[in-house]
Amino acid sequence: MRAPRPNRRRLASAALAAAVTFGAASAASAAPTSRAAGRAAAPAVAEVAYTAKERRQALAYWTPERMRKTGLAVDLGRTGPLAKPWKGPRMKTVGRLFFVNANGDDTWCTATAVRSGNRSVVMAAAHCVRRPASPVNTYTDLVFVPGYDKGERPYGVFPVAATVTPASWAKDAVGDVAALTVDPVKGRRLTDAVGGQSIAFDRKPGAKVTSFGYPASRPQRGEELLACTGTTKAGPDDEVVIPCDMAGGSSGGPWLADFDAKSGLGTLVSVNSHGDSPDGSRTMSGPRFGAVAKAVYERALSR
Repeated sequence: MRAPRPNRRRLASAALAAAVTFGAASAASAAPTSRAAGRAAAPAVAEVAYTAKERRQALAYWTPERMRKTGLAVDLGRTGPLAKPWKGPRMKTVGRLFFVNANGDDTWCTATAVRSGNRSVVMAAAHCVRRPASPVNTYTDLVFVPGYDKGERPYGVFPVAATVTPASWAKDAVGDVAALTVDPVKGRRLTDAVGGQSIAFDRKPGAKVTSFGYPASRPQRGEELLACTGTTKAGPDDEVVIPCDMAGGSSGGPWLADFDAKSGLGTLVSVNSHGDSPDGSRTMSGPRFGAVAKAVYERALSR
């Protein structure tokens, strides 16, 4: 769990993190997006790019055995009654995002392939790619495994080439959303291989959504996709809230409105960010997708 601000606790990556600063091999920068004529500047974003060598190293690092052991190393208690194992068709667009955090710990979040012009964008939570309010503490060895299920990696392992978060997350722990671009696998771009969810911004609360994640609770321990369904309501700090008791590891998982259980497709309107308590949480909060999330997504499109 993370508590970047008083009275707020972040869900997410399954391993707990202490404050350790290290020099990331990748370059991080905070740069505003372009200013359109006659319009206010879009929210600033912070970016991290990984070299071709770093991406090859990430692929070599995350063996099937390491992924399995990473889940077994974390136990966040029994799975709650609201989160149910997903029994529908394989969610090809949703997968586990494995990485090494700023502590040097192997861990994971949940992430989602979305429709994009470059066919390579994944959406997740910002705290899944960098430590909040600590600009130099970015994470390494990131790979996305769509459709992960009990050790199966049916569509391959996609190394992350770059991440984009709000600059406000890097500086002040505000805006828990991230967009990642990934390399092709065997010549196929991500959404050519698995498809992509639609994404929408400025949706008002009150919609029914289905949230997905790979929590580190028993008995699944990150090996199985779970889901919650509920109606969004407005929360504090420009967030939205649903009834859901998924634990850490589910962070970054999609909130899909207009969800069709037969096709596994919907519209991404938020991502899992944090619960209401470190233990026994009964709600899930996510960032409301507005101008900040749109700026992050659009920057990833240009990479």
